Amino acid sequence: MVGVLNGFKDFLIRGNVVDLAVAVVIGAAFTDVVNAFASSFLTPLIGLIGGGGELGGTVRVDGQDFTWGAFLSTVITFVLTAGIIYFLVVLPVHRLFDRRARGEEPGPVGPTELELLVEIRDLLRAQQGLGPAGPGAGQPGPPAP
Repeated sequence: MVGVLNGFKDFLIRGNVVDLAVAVVIGAAFTDVVNAFASSFLTPLIGLIGGGGELGGTVRVDGQDFTWGAFLSTVITFVLTAGIIYFLVVLPVHRLFDRRARGEEPGPVGPTELELLVEIRDLLRAQQGLGPAGPGAGQPGPPAP
């Protein structure tokens, strides 16, 4: 039980929550497409395989109908949706993260520490009403000896 909880904690910490959120959004969009495919093609096909007619994909036992065809169609719909999400969203994102980790693709570039310090200095001078710090105020000067 402790291993399962640690695994869940690692799942949350590693950033897989983003994968999950993306999967939910994309899954919701693809669900309609996959459901239409299932109701238009899979369910009738399963009905034909199950004996055709109105009761195709249904077994009647003591007056109770077991709709195994509908269940099978739902399972196939789930597998198709999960496959689409995995191959079109999760796999490309993981490949991007792997390339960044290997240094093949640079991550987002932010300002350098020196650029941030110059910007902070200029903002403080502006707040005090002192104006720019002289020629090249927005540019760092030469290093002090």
